[in-house]
Amino acid sequence: MIDAALIPLQARLLAPPARLLARAGVEANAITVAGFVIGVATVPALAAGWYWIGLALLGLSRLADGLDGAVARINGPTDRGAYLDIALDFAFYAVFPLGFALADPANALPAAVLVAAFTGTGSSFLAFGIIATKRGETADAYPTKGIYYLGGLTEGFETILVFVLMCLWPAAFPLLAYGFAAACAITTLSRWFMGWRAFAPPGARKIVGTVNPARE
Repeated sequence: MIDAALIPLQARLLAPPARLLARAGVEANAITVAGFVIGVATVPALAAGWYWIGLALLGLSRLADGLDGAVARINGPTDRGAYLDIALDFAFYAVFPLGFALADPANALPAAVLVAAFTGTGSSFLAFGIIATKRGETADAYPTKGIYYLGGLTEGFETILVFVLMCLWPAAFPLLAYGFAAACAITTLSRWFMGWRAFAPPGARKIVGTVNPARE
């Protein structure tokens, strides 16, 4: 919901370390993969009840997720990098709740509901992006993204914030999981509606401002 507003601040904060990494010859794709591996390591940590370690790994993983894009903009972004970044992001979101399910069987159902909700937000996001890109449309609110980026009630910032709260208050995992799953459902429904209206046949009513045709 507020990812677009945070992009300038993130760019300023990450620019110095990104320049150091780029000068050292570290590739953006290597940072992306390292961040994903660290993120997956949260699962056994959470399963063992080491929530503070899980929180630290979560922070390191998301730091890498920001640094890979900053380094890519210095070295030159690539389609491969954009693909790898979004693919591993969605995979990380899906596996993170598994740590809580393994830690306590009572968390299994809320974890499953949350993962199912992530399927809705992820598929609606990617489906919209594919068609929008095919039509030559751009998302002006997210100029640094490597693919067409459709916002919503639950974006990256909100997702990570909920993950942090889960690590800080693991006993509240079911409540947080169900609550965020409901918010994800709203995001999915709104994206379905936006796609239905934005991609209507010529002459049909569209939502103004949903997508912006790329300038020729």
